[in-house]
Amino acid sequence: MRNTAKITTAVLAAGALTLGLSACGSDQDAASDTSGPLVVAASPTPHAEILDYVKDNLAKDAGLDLEVKEFTDYVTPNTATEDGSVGANYFQTQPYLDDFNKKNGTHIVSVVDVHLEPLGLYSHKVKKADDLKSGATVAVPNDTVNEGRALQLLAANKIITLKDGVGTAATPADITDNPKKLEFKELEAAQTPRSLDDVDAAVVNGNYAIEADLKPAQDALVLESAKGNPNSNLLAVKEGQEDDPRVKKLAKLLNSPEVKKFIEDKYAGAVLPSF
Repeated sequence: MRNTAKITTAVLAAGALTLGLSACGSDQDAASDTSGPLVVAASPTPHAEILDYVKDNLAKDAGLDLEVKEFTDYVTPNTATEDGSVGANYFQTQPYLDDFNKKNGTHIVSVVDVHLEPLGLYSHKVKKADDLKSGATVAVPNDTVNEGRALQLLAANKIITLKDGVGTAATPADITDNPKKLEFKELEAAQTPRSLDDVDAAVVNGNYAIEADLKPAQDALVLESAKGNPNSNLLAVKEGQEDDPRVKKLAKLLNSPEVKKFIEDKYAGAVLPSF
């Protein structure tokens, strides 16, 4: 998930929604009119780039009229999908979607997994995770799902130990063993790569790593694996729209060999196909 100037407050998100509604056209409900283009809300990197590849290279032959609308926050794509001003979105993971639906009373469902943006631990001060000194400060994303995911990454690499079963709800309070006595600095996810000069290490989402010119496959001290990872980014729609023929066509194209090759060639390990 992930981008340029992130909109994070409710006011700005509402403003972005207004712009999105205007762009989509007040006379057309993008979700209910299956004869029109499928309008998909997406984060600019890599989601919109992948969709643009599909639009420019695959959609016409598949009989799909695809329109891509970029949003720079993690709220508006879901609210726009819920109210029907877009027909689908592509920007989030299943844990984030589940948390969003629970907190906002929305009814958005996954259609197909597409890619993983692996979280990585990065540092400007050490070359290996083992080189982190006692009392080192590690920046982690401060939203519920990504903070838990960051701590799970550290636990998977035996840097810390977490309580059993905490999953992506984990917080620093769930750490049961912290041999290096690491201190955690909770930041908005978009700020984590910018903190690297101020902290000893930071866990950074894959999309933000790309924007910061970090190369996950080369630069990360430890990196998530795509295999069996529940945090794949997915195509989502409002419940009841799963059988829209346009959505089915897009889902098939997003899991095509052509898209897999595009992801592998363009992102060189910063984004990994999940299919």
